Amino acid sequence: MSEEPQKTFEKALERLEEIVVVMERGELTLDESLSLFQEGVILSQTCTRQLNDAEACIQKLVRIEDGKFILEPFSSSDPNNGQDA
Repeated sequence: MSEEPQKTFEKALERLEEIVVVMERGELTLDESLSLFQEGVILSQTCTRQLNDAEACIQKLVRIEDGKFILEPFSSSDPNNGQDA
């Protein structure tokens, strides 16, 4: 496994997709499959961590009564996902 310390989300996802294609062929030995599976788990964790970090940084602009705007933390539990209905 040659994961770079700061692999970008796109590179990690691309590698994860490559692993899936190779494993779906079913031509690997058990050891090769286990090794790729372990790499895939690490890449999946990397992608999840980066998505969580990005979500924590998202803020939405909210208009308050007097016409001014304030920044609020993004809430994934917002039923409108930050969009007006």
